[in-house]
Amino acid sequence: MKKCIEIAGRKIGEGYPVFIVAELSANHNMDFHRALKIIDAAKEAGADAIKLQTYRADTITIDCENEYFQITQGTLWDGTSLHKLYASAYTPWEWQEKLKDYAQSLGLVCFSSPFDGTAVDFLESIGMPAYKIASFEITDIPLIRKVARRKKPVLISTGIAYLSDIELAVRTCAEEGNEQVVLLKCTSAYPSKPEEMNLKTIPSMAETFDCITGLSDHSFGFAAAVAGAALGAKVIEKHLTLKRSDGGPDAAFSMEAEEFREMCRQVRTAEQALGCVCYDLGKAQLAEREFARSLFVVQDIKKGEAFTRDNVRSVRPAYGLHTKYSSDILGKKARCDIRRGTPLAWEHLDVTD
Repeated sequence: MKKCIEIAGRKIGEGYPVFIVAELSANHNMDFHRALKIIDAAKEAGADAIKLQTYRADTITIDCENEYFQITQGTLWDGTSLHKLYASAYTPWEWQEKLKDYAQSLGLVCFSSPFDGTAVDFLESIGMPAYKIASFEITDIPLIRKVARRKKPVLISTGIAYLSDIELAVRTCAEEGNEQVVLLKCTSAYPSKPEEMNLKTIPSMAETFDCITGLSDHSFGFAAAVAGAALGAKVIEKHLTLKRSDGGPDAAFSMEAEEFREMCRQVRTAEQALGCVCYDLGKAQLAEREFARSLFVVQDIKKGEAFTRDNVRSVRPAYGLHTKYSSDILGKKARCDIRRGTPLAWEHLDVTD
């Protein structure tokens, strides 16, 4: 798999900033103008991209009220059916090109998650630059194969996947000649509990599949996002809404705009702090090195007097001999008178002794 990909001119991978994605999902609450306001909020908060979801209730499930289609797993949506949930949560397809164009006018990348083949065809028709495979679609191999054939970057969430599911999804992309794969660590619980997230999987996936990795985060707050960035995530995805109190299917686990802004700030700070592997000293460290320890004369010493642990000590600052010579100079004689507070130097030692 490629270690660097590009989506609409944005490079993603080692050596490039974390690609921060604001997930619109159902937070538009069926109001086009609210969707535009969320895109505005994403831009102002510091996101790099806005992500849509492309499905209709009938393309993701069927309208059936038997027990198989009821939501009873202890989720936010218990008590309704899959079809009813998706009918209330989908993003109207007639909006999506307009949302993409608006996001692009603000300098944001816009891409989407297709949930079936008709969605892929539609997204191709409006020029989407990348695709995301949602966690629950990682087992839909025909869908992954169709997406991979587009030869565009494919982000794959792994929230309900066994290792074998990930292997099959990645292999399917490779079989179609698509190595532009990003694997997103995800926990498909809404919200996710930190103790269930296992973010150490992020670098493990990168090593196992030799690919770019990221985090699709459904937890409260931004701690997981910052930790993910520290562990090597090159993509961070988080749901964004205007106010959780406005409600909606996904509001409860979504970030408000100011929270998203703070997450972006913290991720960028973490990136700066990570830096690179470096054992050199910068200007600030070189200046501070002057306060390291070295050997100083701490009592007045007369010419011919021996150096002892009482009259020479390792102290700050660093203008004297290195402390590694402390044993070597013990018992040696002073070549001259030396005043207290003088950094010890080799010329102070009588080498003829």
